[in-house]
Amino acid sequence: MAPSVASEQRLVKTAKIDVIIPLRMGERYVYDFSEGSDLGRDLLGGKGIGLAEMTGIGIPVPAGFTVTTAACVAYMKEGRRLPDGLEDEVAEHMSRLAETAGKRFGDSKDPLLVSVRSGAAVSMPGMMDTILNLGLNDEAVEGLAQATGNRRFAYDAYRRLVQMYGDVVGGVDAHRFEEAIAELKKRKGVVQDVDLGADDLEELIAGFKQIYREDADSEFPQDPAVQLAAAIRAVFDSWDTPRAQVYRRANGIPDDLGTAVNVVQMVFGNKGEDSGTGVAFTRDPATGDPGPYGEFLANAQGEDVVAGIRTPQPIAQMEERFPEAHRELVETMRRLEEHYREMQDIEFTIEEGRLYLLQTRSGKRTAQSALRIAVDMVDEGVISKDEAIGRIDPKQLDQLLHPMIDPKADFEVAAKGLNASPGAATGKVVLDADSAEDRGRRGEDVILVRWETTPDDIHGLLEARGVLTAQGGMTSHAAVVARGMGKPCVAGCEGLTIDLDSRRLKIGKRELAEGDVITIDGGTGDVIVGAVNLVAPQINEDFELLLGWADETRRLRVRANADTPADAAKAREFGAEGIGLCRTEHMFMAEDRLPLVRAMIMASGEDERRDALAKLLPHQQEDFEGIFEAMAGLPVTIRLLDPPLHEFLPPLEEAESPEMARRIRALREANPMLGTRGCRLGLLFPEIYEMQVRAIIRAATAVEGRTGEAPLVEIMHPLVGFAEELRRLRELTVRTAEEEGDGAYSCGTMIELPRACVRADEIADHADFFSFGTNDLTQTTLGFSRDDAEGKFLTHYLDEGILRQNPFETLDQTGVGELMALAVERARTVKPDLKMGICGEHGGDPSSVAFCHRLGLDYVSCSPYRVPLARLAAAQATLAESSVGAVQAAT
Repeated sequence: MAPSVASEQRLVKTAKIDVIIPLRMGERYVYDFSEGSDLGRDLLGGKGIGLAEMTGIGIPVPAGFTVTTAACVAYMKEGRRLPDGLEDEVAEHMSRLAETAGKRFGDSKDPLLVSVRSGAAVSMPGMMDTILNLGLNDEAVEGLAQATGNRRFAYDAYRRLVQMYGDVVGGVDAHRFEEAIAELKKRKGVVQDVDLGADDLEELIAGFKQIYREDADSEFPQDPAVQLAAAIRAVFDSWDTPRAQVYRRANGIPDDLGTAVNVVQMVFGNKGEDSGTGVAFTRDPATGDPGPYGEFLANAQGEDVVAGIRTPQPIAQMEERFPEAHRELVETMRRLEEHYREMQDIEFTIEEGRLYLLQTRSGKRTAQSALRIAVDMVDEGVISKDEAIGRIDPKQLDQLLHPMIDPKADFEVAAKGLNASPGAATGKVVLDADSAEDRGRRGEDVILVRWETTPDDIHGLLEARGVLTAQGGMTSHAAVVARGMGKPCVAGCEGLTIDLDSRRLKIGKRELAEGDVITIDGGTGDVIVGAVNLVAPQINEDFELLLGWADETRRLRVRANADTPADAAKAREFGAEGIGLCRTEHMFMAEDRLPLVRAMIMASGEDERRDALAKLLPHQQEDFEGIFEAMAGLPVTIRLLDPPLHEFLPPLEEAESPEMARRIRALREANPMLGTRGCRLGLLFPEIYEMQVRAIIRAATAVEGRTGEAPLVEIMHPLVGFAEELRRLRELTVRTAEEEGDGAYSCGTMIELPRACVRADEIADHADFFSFGTNDLTQTTLGFSRDDAEGKFLTHYLDEGILRQNPFETLDQTGVGELMALAVERARTVKPDLKMGICGEHGGDPSSVAFCHRLGLDYVSCSPYRVPLARLAAAQATLAESSVGAVQAAT
């Protein structure tokens, strides 16, 4: 509920007075930049703490103050009502700011103008709102023109205020403003916004105010204090916009942190040709190369750079145009990186030749860049190896494992843009974010193609394979967000035109329709019509070096889930220390094996079934031999047949004979996930498991004979819930193995049922190891069918905040995790040295890996391509534990 007119008027009256109002007793919500550097990021937000710290070390920063995240949290809790006393605090600090600036907020002759900027504790670039030039109105714009002697600048500042305020506060469709600008430029015969004169801008403002009147159903507010109050509320509200919620979910950011609001005296990059604005990084965010990197625009405000309205120039060219400001900028960037011991992302403005910094924060970067920077900073003596390990987001390593265009591929480049985020992707063109989300969720590979992206496109960016934009630069919204997500991006592609009405586009000379396939290369900026063969990238030296440091640090071992020799070899290449799950049923689905499997299922009795299994045995042995050789010297855990037998038969309507149809009907179950599968198959049809054990032991013997090295074999029985099940199956395993020789092996079970966790001590009596099958343990604990949940209600649960995370991606630590902890505790009362690990998809999720470390498991197992993530996450878990221990020891 919006505050009353009376509460707005209280801010109106107090914002213009020249005395300082004493603060009320109780919680304080507002701090000047000069007094807040010790208050921390959680309270001041990332932008606020950066401005306060820069002020403290003498960096040129405009004056201003921060409204804390605590005020935003209180605002949300109080039904979107500004907390008591906040308006008085803001008024007091506006008075202080007026004294510092020598101007008054709301003055009609030489007004103090401010920006209102968001700034959460965790960086969320582009997700929340900013408004510039607050304090202008129909009178003040004339005063600003006279005071500066620059009428065009004054009206340009005013039209920007109406445009941004209308979008953020008034709820006006931003495209209406852009369309009005485009129409005016066309009518005046100019190309760039800067080519519009003062009279043109005055005309544009009149049009903007009419658009505001129509869409907001009110007049554009002329009272600056009303503008300020509404802007603060709007920034608070932007914390809860759909795009911000989507971004937080995608990046694991809590919903209850809130955003700070920074009120900053305006400095102007659009005062003329001796002014400008830009975004810069102390190192290249795409490659990690040292040295200033970024872009700037002359005679522009900051939004022009990130919004892609004009194509900016490289920061290196700034030296020619603004030599003194460029020298100061380079020196300031050096100081900031030295102060923070981290690559910095800064925003700056040059006003009539004078440099101001508007923001500094740790820069978003690609995985390649993150590794390069971390390794270089260790070499430079800036950070330790442990700090380097801690600075890499394990999920980011996925970027280095993404496909690239095959160097041998033959293709024609249709157009080129800026190589804004590395990697390559092929997919069908979609022209809006909603379509990208819908088609991506249905499993289609899509490329989001836009004039430029906005924060509202976040949901489509999440589902797209990559993004291509016609406008924008290396620091545009599309580029920054794509780099953070590890998705390829080509930005500023001048050869791209889009007709949204006809849903068609033109890339270079090629005309296409939505749904046609294109390929983009975010490393080169190439845009190609059609599909191009992609290959896996090569891991570089920085990757190997940092993961080597991680291996020296971590306690948890990391294995891979692999079902073929090729998978096993790839897992070993990525540093896997064994196979934690080899699913034998995947071998059964091969073209030359499936007929034998079906013959076994169709058998009329045990003898006929054994005959079919005897024919299948050599194939199983061959598979195991290949895996043992690929993982020589490392443990291999082989899970015996798990899925119900009907999965190997065709649908009833495709039955090859009446006999097969009858068998399909006989095997049909109401809930096969909880039916005749896993160890139950082995007890009903022991000859199946006997064949698999024989194949395993024979394969191990054969490989040892060829290589002289005995494979480390672990035979695992799935879905055990009762100790008696495992006792009988262990007996079967031992008996069958002894018939094949005296090869070494161990026998254990998957823990994937709640009862198995509760009675883990009884089951442990018959096990050499436990492996938590967290996929099924999650299903059986939560009562969720994964396929049904993810296709039906789980998305709603996540969108509505019923669940914070998908429990099939990140372990449910308070539910499933509690059962795992109980199982570990009880099993180790019986066998203190019982080896335990997990082999579900959670083995590659950083948060879940950290939980497994704390639980005291011995290893995690995940898909081969996630092994590097798990290695790094395991090292970070060790460092986190050491850090906690050090704090406890100190206290």
